[in-house]
Amino acid sequence: MLASEVFERDFTINSSGHLEIGGCDVVELARVFGTPLYILDEEKIRGNCRTYREALKGVYPNFEVVYAGKAFLTQAVCGLVYQEGLGLDVVSGGELYTALQAGFPAERINFHGNNKSRAELMMALKNGVGRIMVDSLMELETLIQLAMETRTQPQIMLRLKPGVVAHTHTYAQTGQEDSKFGMGINDGVAMKAVKIALASPHLKLLGFHSHIGSQIFEVAPFKATVDVLTAFMAEIRTQTGFVAQVLDLGGGFGIGHNKQEKPRALREIVAEIGRYARERLTALQYPLPQLVLEPGRSIIGPAGTTIYTVGNIKRIPGIRTYLAVDGGMTDNPRVALYQAVYEGALANKMNAPLTEVVTVTGKCCESGDMLIWDLPLAVPEPGDLLAVFDTGAYNYSMASNYNRLPRPAVVLVRAGEAELIVRRETYEQLVQNDLMPERLRVKPEAEPIAK
Repeated sequence: MLASEVFERDFTINSSGHLEIGGCDVVELARVFGTPLYILDEEKIRGNCRTYREALKGVYPNFEVVYAGKAFLTQAVCGLVYQEGLGLDVVSGGELYTALQAGFPAERINFHGNNKSRAELMMALKNGVGRIMVDSLMELETLIQLAMETRTQPQIMLRLKPGVVAHTHTYAQTGQEDSKFGMGINDGVAMKAVKIALASPHLKLLGFHSHIGSQIFEVAPFKATVDVLTAFMAEIRTQTGFVAQVLDLGGGFGIGHNKQEKPRALREIVAEIGRYARERLTALQYPLPQLVLEPGRSIIGPAGTTIYTVGNIKRIPGIRTYLAVDGGMTDNPRVALYQAVYEGALANKMNAPLTEVVTVTGKCCESGDMLIWDLPLAVPEPGDLLAVFDTGAYNYSMASNYNRLPRPAVVLVRAGEAELIVRRETYEQLVQNDLMPERLRVKPEAEPIAK
């Protein structure tokens, strides 16, 4: 069988038997830009952005789609999602700085995070960030103080815990009662926060936010979240007269990294959630607030592919064949963190039959540095190029320099053209922040200290 038959994917294969992405020959991309290499398909990103907007049109009258930068954020990505009419969600001073450097309008930025520092909040206030998502009572009090000092009146949203446990990896659940994120509704903290915010002339409360987790395939948890939040909004209206202008349901829509993960069509899921939110609010006779969704993974995840060069191949008779590549957990930590399952193929042998089963391992000094277990593959040889699919989200953004490995380059492809949007790190950059006290400087002529 061929890769296209085993993995149920619509591969583009050229006359040389090479994988093509965005009209570009992957073998040529590897030759020009080196490996490991992240490849982003621009048209897929744009198409996913448009799917969200089109799915909500006619379903909900006033909505906004906000790209979750934590999934993958560079200046070029900021510009791309801006062109597609999306807002931007950032969770740190670094992400905010990246967006501002890209020229992204601050008023279209949502600033998240469960432990924003005073410096980060000041950065947001001074740059006029559109919405600050307040995560705790302590942060609320700090923000009031900083707003007084800066003589600003930031627009805020309160992040709430709806008590919804989404069926996903434990590490990716964020909406349950026992969570480091948000303020509880059942314990009265959320109500207290509302009253503090409304009493302060230094803040403008816009509404409420919730995010229940990531890589979620079911619609039911999102509907349950709508039920909880809209009921709370109705209670707030009764107690205080406050009517929310914005209802933010977060993101977390899952993608299929492998054939066991089969999400429904994105357009169907988004439309169903928007329709349900409208129905619930209408039933409560609540004026329809702006509905906000904050997807990240589902926009950029399927658009990313990582290319590796095959190195050593170790065959252990009767046990396993290990195929080592020139990257690993430093450029894709999700396998070690979440037991994520990916698919891959030899980009230079796409028409060759899959006659071997290998386990793909990285080059880090860790037994847990595994990328794919039991992968059907064409007969591999050192120098082959392994393409691992659906790596656009939480790969580059979570990459590290463990073992002092430089982080890969990122290339954006479209209509047969490739543009470098992140340079490959160099060894010089790895040590640029190191400081060497003179007393520790290595002097070859000196005798080492005896043990």
